[in-house]
Formats: sequence, C-alpha cells, structure tokens
Amino acid sequence: MNELVDVSRQSTWKDSEELECVSVIPEVPNTASFTFRAASGALFDFQPGQFLTLELPLPDGVIHRTYTISSSPSRPRSVTITVKAQPDSMGTRWMLDNLVPGMRIRVMGPAGQFTHLNYPAEKYLFISAGSGITPMMSMTTWMFDHGSEPDIVFVNCARRPSEILFRNQLEHMATRLPGLYVKWVIEEPERFLPWTGFQGRFNQLILGLVASDYLEREVFCCGPEPFMQSVRDALTGLGYDMDRYHQESFQAPAATEAEIPELDDVIPDASIDAEIVFAQAQRTEACTQNDTVLAVTRASGLNIPSGCTFGVCGTCKIRKLEGEVHMVHNGGISEDDIAAGYILACCSYPVGRVTVDV
Repeated sequence: MNELVDVSRQSTWKDSEELECVSVIPEVPNTASFTFRAASGALFDFQPGQFLTLELPLPDGVIHRTYTISSSPSRPRSVTITVKAQPDSMGTRWMLDNLVPGMRIRVMGPAGQFTHLNYPAEKYLFISAGSGITPMMSMTTWMFDHGSEPDIVFVNCARRPSEILFRNQLEHMATRLPGLYVKWVIEEPERFLPWTGFQGRFNQLILGLVASDYLEREVFCCGPEPFMQSVRDALTGLGYDMDRYHQESFQAPAATEAEIPELDDVIPDASIDAEIVFAQAQRTEACTQNDTVLAVTRASGLNIPSGCTFGVCGTCKIRKLEGEVHMVHNGGISEDDIAAGYILACCSYPVGRVTVDV
C-alpha cells in the first residue's frame, strides 16, 4: 500500500533547478503541449496566467523564448506550456521537432501580471485567438478546481474548428461547471463538416451575441495584436469601461506591473473639436470627435445612402480624400476598400479635419 505524501513538506520549485520534459501531447496543427516536472519532486507555485522563459539549445546557439503556462497551479506536481509554431518560429519549431520526454532544459520564472487574481470580479469575459487561449485555460482550470461556481464567458476565435485549442477539455469542464459558458468563433468551416456556431471576425455584433452583459464583466484578452485591437475597438465603441480591460501580448508579456503598457487607442471624445469638409458640396461643417460622418452629413442637409447604421451592410461607403477617421465596423467593408481610402460613414469618427467625397 502506498503511503500518503505530505504535500505541505515538499519544497517549491526554484528556477535554479532544471526541468525534465515528461510528456509531449500533439494538439492542433503545429501545436503541442509540453509537460515538465522537477527531478527533485518540488511542487510548482505560480499564478494562473503567468509565463515561463525557456532556454533552448538550438544548433546555432542558445535562445530564450517566453511561453504562457497552460496548466493550473491547482495541479502543482507538473507544469505545462502549449506552444504553436508560426512560419518564422525558431524556438517553437525546435521544440516541436526536438524536445522529447527525458530531456532537461533550464527554465526561468514564473512571472507575469496577467491573472484574474489581480482583478477579482463577480463576472469575467475571456476573449482569445489561437494560442492566446493558454492563459485563459490556466485561469479557467484554476477556478474549476477551486470548487466554487464562477461566472465566465469564454470566447475563443480560430480560423477553423480543427484549429481550436483545448476544445474537448473546455466543453467537458462546461458540462460540470454551470457558470462556464464556452463560445467558439471561426472564420471558415471545414469542408463537408457543418458548423452551427459563430462565424466571422470578432466584432461588436458577435460581442453582443456571446455576452450581452459584457458591460458588467471584467475582460481579459490575449492574441495577435490586430485581433486585440479589434476587441478594444469593439469595446470602446460600445462604451465599455476600459479600466476593466486587461490584455497580454504575444510578443512582450509584462513581468511586472510597471511593464504593463499604456494603451493609446483613439477613443472619440465629445470635448475635442473636429470638422468635415464635403468636397462635392463645397461645404465645411464643425463637429466633435464623437460625431459620426453620417450624423454630420444628415445634420448638414446632405444625403448619403445608409442602411443598418452599424457597420454591417456597407450601404454608406464613401471615399475619404484627406484626413483621418476612427472607424469601428462590423464587416461591411473590405480591407482592400479601406486601403483604397473608403470608409463607412455610419461608424467613422473624424480625427481633426477630414475631407470626404460627398
């Protein structure tokens, strides 16, 4: 009969001790989970959402790469990171091709401020894309293991259903945890496999559908910067209190609170003056940054065809000749049109002086 182990007497892992890889689990394409243990039997103590820095012995020399921990500190006997290789990846590609059980590497950390423990709330909204799901997985598993019933809307965006990380694990947790609401958003379905969930790029419409009470939730976001920008735009455009928004960058996760970058997004301000020049009508109208181009056009007695007024239908597409606007659309305009200088008048806010072809 095995003797019970007194966990309270076991030491805590320090990064002076190398870690041994004990398992490698393939996940979605170009992605795997690597689990490590300390040879001494030391336990892992970290906050859910924190990251580790791995020292990787590549043939051309040692490099350091940072990865978020995908496991939870509520399961302290091992620690897991889940990594996804991009086309230009060096460290991650080496891990997928070379790191196998039995190998030992030097690991530094844990570190990081991106954890729900720093921002306690009654309701959470976790929004992620791709491998940005890893800190959300750690935080959700921690709350699952804690035994209480949290209120989490968990949104993950992926290109296709086959690229959704941790889908089975999260859906299983949701069957055991009534307060966990899992929502998947994909860009395109698989051939010959029907998809009945949300489809498209994350925008204000999808936000309202997946979490109608988003104004009441503490938001955590992780993914590529363009994705996080779209999330911030959607939230600010709907009046969300951005002091309750927290994000983790793929490129530069913050190790300390002082390293958390200030967001410098453009937020329309009714106290800042702007003006719109209507080139065809040869008129200039004063307004504020909080007025849409469409609203100013209508107030001036001019006409732009419009439909939904929510950036979806594309009816109010016009050409911007000069100046800058802050546009938060919901799919009604293509990237090619934006590059060519077109805007949707219903969801474009002037930044300073703007000239439009109206």
